[in-house]
Amino acid sequence: MKNITLTYVKYIMQLDLFEIDRVIDDMAKGYAAPCATTWFKVTNNKKPTKEEYRKKVVEFMKHFEYVVSSLYPSNTQTEYFRDYVKGGLRKAIHSVNSGNNKEVERRYTYYTDYC
Repeated sequence: MKNITLTYVKYIMQLDLFEIDRVIDDMAKGYAAPCATTWFKVTNNKKPTKEEYRKKVVEFMKHFEYVVSSLYPSNTQTEYFRDYVKGGLRKAIHSVNSGNNKEVERRYTYYTDYC
């Protein structure tokens, strides 16, 4: 009975984290890449390398870990939530670093070709 209850709790929590999945999925496109582009504009770097651009995008994405670790109260659900977010961020960051995030690659190309 204990295993069934634990599985049920995890299933419910995953359903409740749908919004965070959307945040992580859209983070590079809607937050990190625009912040990285603005950072390069402010520093007057019109031709960063792809690696520099990706690294800066990832740096902004990692700020979300700080939010999750410092602004949510500590309890057992929060620990599960933090682990869940870290796993999702790890996947999203890998996608950016490997050049598989099409939005980041498109924004890099637009910035370096047209700005």
